[in-house]
Amino acid sequence: MDLKGRIKNAERVAVLTGAGISAESGIPTFRGADGLWKQFRAEELATPQAFQRDPKLVWEWYDWRRQKCAQAVPNPGHLALAELERIAPHFTLITQNVDGLHALAGSKHILELHGNIWRMRCVACEAMQESREPLGGELPHCDCGALMRPDIVWFGEALPQQVLSEAFSCARSAEVFLSVGTSAWVMPACQLPVVAKQSGAYVVEVNLEKTPISEMVDEAHHRKAGEILPSLLGVEI
Repeated sequence: MDLKGRIKNAERVAVLTGAGISAESGIPTFRGADGLWKQFRAEELATPQAFQRDPKLVWEWYDWRRQKCAQAVPNPGHLALAELERIAPHFTLITQNVDGLHALAGSKHILELHGNIWRMRCVACEAMQESREPLGGELPHCDCGALMRPDIVWFGEALPQQVLSEAFSCARSAEVFLSVGTSAWVMPACQLPVVAKQSGAYVVEVNLEKTPISEMVDEAHHRKAGEILPSLLGVEI
């Protein structure tokens, strides 16, 4: 049975996405040849210590990243996954990306492992705010008076436990599991397709390059997600 048939017969479908699918929309990856970590030292910008030391520098960088994300639009890969959600009885999209493009494409049930660049969280009371407006050089503050920080999981921080737990639960229960645009190196997300496979799922990889899971999966397609996903999934966008 081909993938389209498996999806048609499946009750539960889960997808893991990484930076590769967003790169097709023009958002730089962190680990590619032109990745953001080639230009900036992560320990200077994406740690709690960096924010305590120089919140203005950190926010200037995140404001620049937000503007890059604001210029991007969902590509056919994002749109195909949103359409897949509409036809699968139980669908979960697990993403390592923080850009919000899946939501813009129409996806609803999204688990954001690493946070969302459009959300801010108070360092004191944990209140959340969402805004797509440029910061204009001003540091954002909560109504309580404390600084707001990007609602992003920084280096040295744990992933949100409830989100992570739900992601692994979905991987274990999925009948079809797709790994799209991810290097399969970053823990613990790289364990999700392995857990899905061990639990009996039909696992498909779509990524430009081979990854550590390429030999394990049932199908591996080394092409751009935007080029292959619509036809591979049998959806119209």
